[in-house]
Amino acid sequence: MSTTRTPDNSPLYLQLAHQLEADIRAGTYRVDQALPSERVLSESLGVSRITARKAIDVLVEQGLVQRRHGSGNFIAPRLEQPVSKLASFSEELRQRGYVPSSHWITREVAAATAAEREALVLARGARVARLERLRLADGVPMAYERSAVLLSACPRPQDLDGSLYLHLARSGLAPVRAVQHIRAVNAEPAMAAQLGIAAGAALLWVNRTAYWPDGVAVEYTQSYCRSDYYDFVAELKT
Repeated sequence: MSTTRTPDNSPLYLQLAHQLEADIRAGTYRVDQALPSERVLSESLGVSRITARKAIDVLVEQGLVQRRHGSGNFIAPRLEQPVSKLASFSEELRQRGYVPSSHWITREVAAATAAEREALVLARGARVARLERLRLADGVPMAYERSAVLLSACPRPQDLDGSLYLHLARSGLAPVRAVQHIRAVNAEPAMAAQLGIAAGAALLWVNRTAYWPDGVAVEYTQSYCRSDYYDFVAELKT
């Protein structure tokens, strides 16, 4: 770990927390790797164990570190997804060194719901490829995802085994743009059980409609993302 301190007048525990945060985001520690113990931090950096403990408390509150009773403090999976880039969940995870996987709940052809018909501009009675799954990073549930895809793009949803966008790209049918709406919601009991969190915990709800170059909507997805693991990042320019 770097011993560089933040050159400010903030309390020492915050300076240590800032440095540990920088090390975590720089990849010095891997996901699920144990953070140095309070004793090791205090001895190696010349700070008190109380200072080390308070610094780790800050990281836990930020969702960067998980406390495991009797085992120590471990680096938590966390995905920062830019809202200005259309990319698959799997692609984003691989770029950040995670191993993506899915736990499939549904892969079927089904009647489109009213919301799906509106988003995909379909007639009453139209059918879609219905996909529901848990998205995992290094085996940890990160998001619950429910998608409806045009049947012309995904006529055999049961064949899908991995990235939807990669599957569509193989047929030259990948979307080129999307419109997303994001808001905070609380996890209902059934959703909380799927994601392994407490009922009522905060989630980020992402509603996305993706389009082909000709403006035809091809995919409508609702995702429920764990707010303790997921950040959406927007870069703003003048």
